[in-house]
Amino acid sequence: MNAVGKPIDHARLDRVVAEARRAQVLRDDGYRERALKLYPWICGRCAREFDRTTVHQLTVHHRDHNHNNNPADGSNWELLCVYCHDNEHQRQLEHAQGTASTGDGRSATSATHRPFAALESLLKSKS
Repeated sequence: MNAVGKPIDHARLDRVVAEARRAQVLRDDGYRERALKLYPWICGRCAREFDRTTVHQLTVHHRDHNHNNNPADGSNWELLCVYCHDNEHQRQLEHAQGTASTGDGRSATSATHRPFAALESLLKSKS
């Protein structure tokens, strides 16, 4: 009997433990769990290090952007923090649209102003 006075249902406990083990196996078969076992817990872009308390902020980025391409050797994966992962996907979207990013959220455009265009003529006029 337990503390409440009810008998312990051992069959139910066995089912709960068996289900927890099946869920663990399914999680271990997922590409994120495999990537976390293969690679050190470090962001591939900013080199931020992660531990058990912060590993939830570490994501798996598919290099070819195909989430169905999950080779056993992990050659299509890299671990990125959530910030670098978002930045990578933003860069991909901007590239597809034909715009560029400066890395700080602003769009990069080519310069049209030439501040020193008349400098040579100004220097010649002074001498």
